[in-house]
Amino acid sequence: MAKRHRGSEVLTQHFRAPYASDPAQSRGREFASSDGLARGPRGPFQRDRDRIIHSIAFRRLRHKTQVFIAPDGDHYRVRLTHSLEVAQIGRTIARMLGVDEDLTEALCLAHDIGHPPFGHSGEDALSEALSAQGGFDHNAHCLRTLMRLESPYCEFDGLNLTWELLEGLAKHNGPVSDPNWALAELDAAYPLGLSDWCGLEGQVAALADDIAYDNHDIDDGLRAGFLDLEDLLTLDFVADHWRDVERRYPLAPRDRQLRELVRSQIGWMVNDLIAQTQHNVKGLESADAVRKAGRMIASFSPEVATQERRLKAFMYERLYYHPDQIETAARAKQVTAGLIAAYRDNPALMGKDWADRGHEAEPDRSRHIADYIAGMTDRFAISAYARIFGETPEGLSNV
Repeated sequence: MAKRHRGSEVLTQHFRAPYASDPAQSRGREFASSDGLARGPRGPFQRDRDRIIHSIAFRRLRHKTQVFIAPDGDHYRVRLTHSLEVAQIGRTIARMLGVDEDLTEALCLAHDIGHPPFGHSGEDALSEALSAQGGFDHNAHCLRTLMRLESPYCEFDGLNLTWELLEGLAKHNGPVSDPNWALAELDAAYPLGLSDWCGLEGQVAALADDIAYDNHDIDDGLRAGFLDLEDLLTLDFVADHWRDVERRYPLAPRDRQLRELVRSQIGWMVNDLIAQTQHNVKGLESADAVRKAGRMIASFSPEVATQERRLKAFMYERLYYHPDQIETAARAKQVTAGLIAAYRDNPALMGKDWADRGHEAEPDRSRHIADYIAGMTDRFAISAYARIFGETPEGLSNV
């Protein structure tokens, strides 16, 4: 049994930095609620997180593609497990920076809710099919889902989340100068300050996402045989971590060494992000100062940012654009396109509830169909295709 070394644990102190989003100063929610029930002693950002976790849209992430489409193996990541891992990384960073942990966690948990079935291949099919109706964007659809489509309450549409949560999702990649139709409609109804940067919690969530998929996709890629360790070690910074793992654990089985490599790289990125961001926030005395800074405040150091870009380029070349992945994605895109065409031809195939709420005129007709398809899981889309066309599409899982 491994010994426990209590002294090696790092004790962290809870504190709120002046540049953090303060739940007591939240800009509020789009809709006022007459519900006076206090369901536990929770702040507004805690309620955001809980509303997301309890939503149907969040539960559907368990059967949506992360890297591998409709994976047969139980050990591969899907959107749900990825979102949980992002939340763990994001909350750790938030605690060390003194920004709001609940808001950061909620942003991490919600960030992938707008993805359609089959990942980016499904998004490509929807975007092409809706080219004349304004296109489709998974980030804007995340906001559309949370603000309009996911509606468990009697008084209003959507989950009625805080302004800080919504602006973090809308602008986690930076200010939005040319929003697509979905985000433009939502911003007109409830302005999110699209020309500014988002608060630091949203920036942290975006980089926690990068850290998670940069490294966990290595784990899944190696497990699936799409990545080769020797090729991965051509990246000198990965080779440095691997040599350190071999030095510390020379007798450990290879699979444990590989998992230690992934953990080591996550820790390296997290520590660098914390240190660089602590430097970047000097002189910023409010959350609005972060928004008006004119640049991303949460960041890696220049050296690690360069290495992270190299790792991304490697992963695109060797994993995301692997010939087997491209072939599978093409089949998934055909399935999505087939569903779009079928529902356009006969909206009743969506079922009475969705068909009755549809529209006759464009662009609303096609956008309503896209809402229905985007909410599907991989397996629901496959079964729907089989029901409509009388055959189960093949070749949608390559692991």
